[in-house]
Amino acid sequence: MTSLWHETAHFSPRPTLEGDIETEAAVIGGGMAGILTAAMLEEAGVRTVVLEADRVGSGQTGGTTAKVTAQHGTIYRRLEEHLGGENAALYAQANQEAVERYEKLIRDRDISCGWQRLPAYLYSMTGDPALEAETAAQERAGLPVCLTEHTALPFPVKGAARCDRQGQFHPLQFLFALSEGLTVYEHTRALSVEGGEVRTDHGAVRAGAVIFACHFPFLNMPGYYFARMHQERSYVLALRGAPAVEGMYYSVDAGGLSLRQAGDYLLVGGGGHRTGENKSGGQYDALSRSSALLFPGAREAFRWSAQDCVTLDGLPYIGQFSAATPRWYVATGFAKWGMTSAMVSAVLIRDLLTGKDNPYAGLFSPQRFTPAASMDELVKNSVHAARDWGREWFTPGRADFEALPLGHGGIVDREGKKVGVYKSPEGDVFLIDPCCPHMGCQLEWNPEEKSWDCPCHGSRFDVRGGLLTGPAQAGLNARQWRGE
Repeated sequence: MTSLWHETAHFSPRPTLEGDIETEAAVIGGGMAGILTAAMLEEAGVRTVVLEADRVGSGQTGGTTAKVTAQHGTIYRRLEEHLGGENAALYAQANQEAVERYEKLIRDRDISCGWQRLPAYLYSMTGDPALEAETAAQERAGLPVCLTEHTALPFPVKGAARCDRQGQFHPLQFLFALSEGLTVYEHTRALSVEGGEVRTDHGAVRAGAVIFACHFPFLNMPGYYFARMHQERSYVLALRGAPAVEGMYYSVDAGGLSLRQAGDYLLVGGGGHRTGENKSGGQYDALSRSSALLFPGAREAFRWSAQDCVTLDGLPYIGQFSAATPRWYVATGFAKWGMTSAMVSAVLIRDLLTGKDNPYAGLFSPQRFTPAASMDELVKNSVHAARDWGREWFTPGRADFEALPLGHGGIVDREGKKVGVYKSPEGDVFLIDPCCPHMGCQLEWNPEEKSWDCPCHGSRFDVRGGLLTGPAQAGLNARQWRGE
């Protein structure tokens, strides 16, 4: 399913790496974080190349709603509680600076990407008391926020926290323009990293520094990011014919919607769930029903989904990859706030690499230890991983092969072996080994997107076993069934 951004932005292909090269810095990942980091490093005089497994912007950047805001849901109340008011204020300052940096970069480079400054809102249709508490926390953190009952939404709300001077844009128009002057190799997948050498499927890159900006780091050790993050999916509809909505909106209500205008389209987001836990599907249908109630007469033009990495304490991991790798850096765990987090990452990694002090280095350090904020999530992640790894070894197939209807997938027991099966509407049958090649967890069928998803660490595969999303680095053993 193609996003609005991919349909309305065009970019000339970049070459594939051919053979071995040397550079001062190698950035793995050609999304917003990777391209911004490369641009910042080049501006600082560091010769940099970008290695992208697919196309620039083909990953999570192409699925964002592209809200450039420091108002990150209800994070500030949690930050105050677990990390203190000083760190909450640092987080607000870092992200508000990111908004300003986007505007300056767009202005200085004359990038045409529909950049707008406008308010962001947290809103509630139910009168959730958490809204008032979060507003107070945001105000204490230094954000320009106030409570109001007046919004530009075409339906009533019982309260909203308005945060002024935020931004939105077309993310791929910005990304493509920014990447024009950079050395980028597309269709060049990083397979391993040893010291300063990145080995790809088309040659090796020897670099003084390596930056992992590839959404979820694909190396399990050092760093152990697989144990410190999980992934979540969310869904977006682009509607035509809906009333124009000024501002960006994020609901604090259970099952609430994210909203923003994008030219003639209204983007409606929601339906989030942990990756690999969507057996029943229906997320797009639920968004469609909500949209029909709130915006009668509007028509769906596009639908797509995105995936976010979530850390143990809710803050991104930005900085030195591990204590054992002083010249490796990482930017990951942006949750749903990848636009400002990408800018924070680019500036912070540039400063670390060039020896410049940065006031946010400690806050985002991947080596930080925050037991009060992290323990609950660590326990949850451990339980999920143990349960889902155990399914591969100790549970039988769930469905009967013959009874599985056309257009559906499921785990079946076939001749004493567990197999993932998808039957297309046309009657073609595709079989896969449902064991994730990353760490061996059992994959689950996602009926929403016709994919096999890993509930442990979020890798995803298409019906033919092709890799869609890491941290897995390889596809699945698969074949098309021909009745044998």
